[in-house]
Amino acid sequence: MREKRVPGQAEEMKKTLGGLEVFAISSGAMISSGLFILPALVYRIGGPAIVLAYLLAAVLVVPAMLSKAELATAMPKAGGVYFFIHRSLGPLFGTFAGFASWFSLSLKSAFALLGIGIFLAPLFPLSPHSFKLIAIACTLFFAFLNLVSVKESGRFMVVLVFAMLGILLYYGVSGLEWVDVHRFVPFRPHGWPSLFTVAGMIFISFGGLTKIASVAEEVRNPGRTIPRGMFSAFIVVTVVYVLTVFVTVGLLDGTDLAATLTPLSLAAAGYAGRTGFILLAAAAMLAFITTGNAGLMAASRSPLAMSRDSLLPAVLARVNLRFKTPGVSIAITTVFMIAAITFLDLEGLVKVASTMKLILFASVNISVIFMRESKLVSYKPAYNAPLYPYLQIVGTLIYILLIVEMGITPLLITLGFFALSLFWYLIYSRSRNRRQSALIHVVERVTAREMRSSGLGEELRDILIARDEIVEDRFDRIIKQAEIIDDREVQDLNGLFDLLAGVFATKCRLSREEFRALLERREAESTTAIHAGLAIPHIIVPGSARFEIVVVRSRKGISFGTDIPPVHVVFALAGSQDERNFHLQALMAIAQIVQNHEFAKNWLKASDAEELRNLILLAQRARKGTV
Repeated sequence: MREKRVPGQAEEMKKTLGGLEVFAISSGAMISSGLFILPALVYRIGGPAIVLAYLLAAVLVVPAMLSKAELATAMPKAGGVYFFIHRSLGPLFGTFAGFASWFSLSLKSAFALLGIGIFLAPLFPLSPHSFKLIAIACTLFFAFLNLVSVKESGRFMVVLVFAMLGILLYYGVSGLEWVDVHRFVPFRPHGWPSLFTVAGMIFISFGGLTKIASVAEEVRNPGRTIPRGMFSAFIVVTVVYVLTVFVTVGLLDGTDLAATLTPLSLAAAGYAGRTGFILLAAAAMLAFITTGNAGLMAASRSPLAMSRDSLLPAVLARVNLRFKTPGVSIAITTVFMIAAITFLDLEGLVKVASTMKLILFASVNISVIFMRESKLVSYKPAYNAPLYPYLQIVGTLIYILLIVEMGITPLLITLGFFALSLFWYLIYSRSRNRRQSALIHVVERVTAREMRSSGLGEELRDILIARDEIVEDRFDRIIKQAEIIDDREVQDLNGLFDLLAGVFATKCRLSREEFRALLERREAESTTAIHAGLAIPHIIVPGSARFEIVVVRSRKGISFGTDIPPVHVVFALAGSQDERNFHLQALMAIAQIVQNHEFAKNWLKASDAEELRNLILLAQRARKGTV
């Protein structure tokens, strides 16, 4: 397979995932051991109250889900949580986030695939060694599927997830009539504290919900598709969790439930015989397969995104020209998963991976706060998380408490992992990565204006252009090159015309005096202050194929006359006679831009000239490909 990387340019992934695929990836990544094995383990701690604990765990994941939905719609790029944390908190934390995300997703996916053997063992005589061979075979199959086509992998997920959900809903509804309510008494045998302990253990089962953010770059219309897919998956899976756990607790005696590793299958066998056992075992295997596939897909995007930012060698960012998939990154992730399945004690490592996942969840909430407080006009999520910043603060505190609940050993291992990430950053990444973060912009807000820079703002602008599939027209190209002046001194027409004449004189073959005379003559015909706070001085200049735009912001306001409100926005146009058609198109484009919601307020709030440029380029308007 031929691959190519263009130096300095990120290779684009193909947008092939739609709403169904997003729903399937989010749902399939959630349902695995957390439903098919965990109920038996947590029942020993919480008793029948585990039904309520599943609902509480769903509530706990809401802050991370809403924050990730906002970030994913503002920055739909490969790497998900890595990309968000890198752009908000900087490359050091981004390095840790990238490695932690890859490590935790890969380990959890490997663990899920090993779970297939647990449900095959009662049906076929298999040795523990066979469990590993089955998991490795599944890993290789999913790797091939992801290498060939993300779209086909997504379709595969849709089929498996809907089959699994169908079986689970059938089990939940059909089992209701067999439920013995006496098995729910006493409901909380170990008190309220046990309920919160169990909710913390269950919580990580919902973590797969946000994996879709890692492949956001490959989602069609991500601004709408990602939130809808995540929220619908969250609602459906929460209902399935609570319903099936309620039925399972009501069908099995407490001693039987606490002693099995296949609680749903055992409960189904109680009223549907061996057929019920096989049906729920099949659903469990489907769940482990979907979790493994979604995890491999999501994990492989972290090395890709880190390589694009020069935090890892460039080879990991290669995208196959034919299939538009990150072949090298998928291969590296596959090798790591196979090694984990073959050699590692996954149960212990998965607890470490869960601790890392909680740290990433807390970091995502903090990222939203820094992105919003950066006040970048190009940070424009299609979905805004509600209750800001209280939701993010409360979510962060909850996740910190859950991290503490994980125990000292996973936390110490995670800190060691951070130390290794710091070492890698210092010896490899630091000199290669100069990208800005929202944290820097928050600091810049309280520093001198001349210290400010605009790299992140421009990157976010380009991401939004790609997200909204905006096709650049000639007006956009002129604005990208236009002189944008943020002037605090100009307060009257004389000062404005002096300023414009000096700028235009350097761009066209006329003297300052000639330009000033043209501007004064045009203003004498009728004022160019055409709207409250807006003026568009426009003149015809000699020659042909000439068109220039100069933009001026005046925070104090420029006086165009005693009866005219102060002007804060100036678009000055100078074009030759043969450009009269485009002259009119430019005037229409400006009219649409300034009518955008909150344009005037954001114009005065923008921190510098580049922010003003981004505000113009990202404003909604009709674009013409022929101009």
